[in-house]
Amino acid sequence: MIVRSLSQVIGSAHDVTGPGWNSRRLLTAPDGMGYTMTDTIILAGAEMTLDYKSHLEACYCISGRGEIEDLATGQVHPITPGVIYALNAHDRHTLRAFDEMRLVCTFTPALTGEEVHGKGY
Repeated sequence: MIVRSLSQVIGSAHDVTGPGWNSRRLLTAPDGMGYTMTDTIILAGAEMTLDYKSHLEACYCISGRGEIEDLATGQVHPITPGVIYALNAHDRHTLRAFDEMRLVCTFTPALTGEEVHGKGY
């Protein structure tokens, strides 16, 4: 059984920050679950264009407002508390945060814990 608090992750090697975001990796590959779960903050005003070549991701918004744009179709979807989006086809997308957003995210396969965007992730 794994029991871990956010306070144990904050300030550790699994508390990873980049331009406009902070991802606290609660479960990672060494935990042996086969997926990663994060508590992620997207800063107000952040705009990120991303795609993950090696991972699928699902994000559930628990606070804040933003939108996600599917760059293949041009479709824009509002993201508010209670909305989940899943990048089930390695979708290239732009995420925009209007307010500070807090997301619970899962990745498969699991992350090692220290990955950052644009570094083979």
